Amino acid sequence: MQTFASIAELKAFEGKEAGPSAWHEVTQAQVQLFADATGDHQWIHLDPERARRESPFGGPVAHGFLTLSLLPMLTSEITRFEGTKARINYGLDRVRFTGPVPVGARLRIRATLRAVSEEADGGAKVAWLVTFEIEGGARPVCVAETLAKLHF
Repeated sequence: MQTFASIAELKAFEGKEAGPSAWHEVTQAQVQLFADATGDHQWIHLDPERARRESPFGGPVAHGFLTLSLLPMLTSEITRFEGTKARINYGLDRVRFTGPVPVGARLRIRATLRAVSEEADGGAKVAWLVTFEIEGGARPVCVAETLAKLHF
């Protein structure tokens, strides 16, 4: 766990990697709840039998945006911010879903702090390059540049 209590500590960490997080299994129940929340009920996510027969992935896979939505939970395992008044999601600069996440697979993340810029209000904007790994996989399944604003 990497802990930050100031902008200076963040700046000193630029270019370094936090993580990895613990492994987390993606379950069919999670996929169903995500489908219900978003209205994306495509069969490749929700019909295991049909997905085994017809999907190029050989079974049901998680929604790409479900994978991405695990970011706050997984990030909280590798970074902690002490003394912040607020941590605000500022957005994403680039996201790529580079591989499928089969239901039952386990994911984790690593995050490299790409940039820290001080803001006029005394806070900072930070950019992280986050890589989602699948257990046993040779390459990432998602790569995203995330942006946040921190107020100390």
